[in-house]
Amino acid sequence: MLIIEKEFNALTGLETITEREETATEAKERKEAEAQATAAQAEAATKAIAKTELLQRLGITADEAALLLA
Repeated sequence: MLIIEKEFNALTGLETITEREETATEAKERKEAEAQATAAQAEAATKAIAKTELLQRLGITADEAALLLA
């Protein structure tokens, strides 16, 4: 993956732009972060489905459940 780094020198007003390939460590960290994000999304979807199913079994709406918990 291409990494673009921008460096701005406030004293001179010069901006330096450097393009480089990611290192093996950066690639590993990026892949781990992507896997964690995917797992978090899957967990959130599972919880949302479980919440919807529970509300349907109870026969109440999300607004009514919020009132009960308030």
